[in-house]
Amino acid sequence: MSDDVEPWTVERHLAAASAPSAALYERLDAVLRSFGPVRVSVSKTAVTFKGTRRGFAGARPKGDGLVGYLDLMRRLPEDPRIRSAVPYQRNLVVHQFRLLEDADLDDQFVAWLREGYDVGCGAHLQA
Repeated sequence: MSDDVEPWTVERHLAAASAPSAALYERLDAVLRSFGPVRVSVSKTAVTFKGTRRGFAGARPKGDGLVGYLDLMRRLPEDPRIRSAVPYQRNLVVHQFRLLEDADLDDQFVAWLREGYDVGCGAHLQA
């Protein structure tokens, strides 16, 4: 089947990934699900993680790392994991990230993911 017919799945993304990249994805998935209810929507470009109100993060294995995005209500300070930060709504900034090793998914990054989860649950609507 071609890419236009075969549906994209998490398993399809992981099957094409290196072992380190797949492991980073699995760890990110576990962290996000530890915050509460999470739904996923899979496309060719990313696995989008959704809270109770909206999508707030996305990721996909790439090379030996993980690339993705995270929606926050503020711009993060400079960090080598953050490739860009662009405002796209009045009170939301989308951050493009790249994780290269397990240590990149540290307590600081997990705290940012938690902020993103709060956006997914509607925190940006109360600001």
